Amino acid sequence: MNNTTCSSKTHYPAVWISDVHLGYKDCQAQYLLDFLNAIECDVLYLVGDIVDLWSMKRQFFWHPSHYDVLALIQQKAKDGTRVIYIPGNHDETFRHYANDSLFGIEVHKQYIHTTKANKRFLLLHGDDFDSATRYNKLISIAGDAGYDLLLFLNRWTNRIRRLFGGNYWSLASWIKARVHKAREAIDAFEKAAIHEAKKQAVDGIICGHIHHPAVKVVDGILYCNDGDWIENCTALVENSSGRIELLHWSETKKVINSADISKLTPKTAYDKNQDAA
Repeated sequence: MNNTTCSSKTHYPAVWISDVHLGYKDCQAQYLLDFLNAIECDVLYLVGDIVDLWSMKRQFFWHPSHYDVLALIQQKAKDGTRVIYIPGNHDETFRHYANDSLFGIEVHKQYIHTTKANKRFLLLHGDDFDSATRYNKLISIAGDAGYDLLLFLNRWTNRIRRLFGGNYWSLASWIKARVHKAREAIDAFEKAAIHEAKKQAVDGIICGHIHHPAVKVVDGILYCNDGDWIENCTALVENSSGRIELLHWSETKKVINSADISKLTPKTAYDKNQDAA
């Protein structure tokens, strides 16, 4: 990742963000604004849960920085960036506009992105795979309550860290990585996503939804999750050399992981026997 200054922005052929949750009090909108101001791209993909309609229905919250994010995205569209929006479950109302446009932004339920290396990636939010986590509704509700507590702890941990000059750190992600049931759910989600990529005979899949950023090759499929802007402050980019990079962007800006997609084996029609084992 190149360093950027006020007069120089890093250009990417494609950028993916999701799970921003504008309208939710734990949205890290200032970090996202800094990221969007530091980059230029040919295509900006919004992979769902950009606005959190669920949260605003429970309790209305809208910080000025949340408006600034929407205004900046719309400005990029006006300036010639192609912006493609794939609504998620928290902003599913906008799925009614699929195959249409809103304020110059294309809306799709799913989309196929072809990279500069001529590799095809299926893009979707990921809530289609909820059944794969094998949790019933009661457990999901309990999980939401536990998640709110997790983010409360995350918020106050970082407030204390800032008082002592520390940078942003995701306590929530650290805890989730060590909870067995959470790890099981993430693994099941990734497996379902990879299965769908095989079914659609694409080279990879890019999604969000579970707030767990990742870039990994499994069974010849590149699985990518662009993470979120509540816990992890992450985005996916396709850089000028054709690599897919997972970036973290807070006070610390770094490449977390990357993959050389030119080495992926070309995909053919899906063979159901691949999953028989």
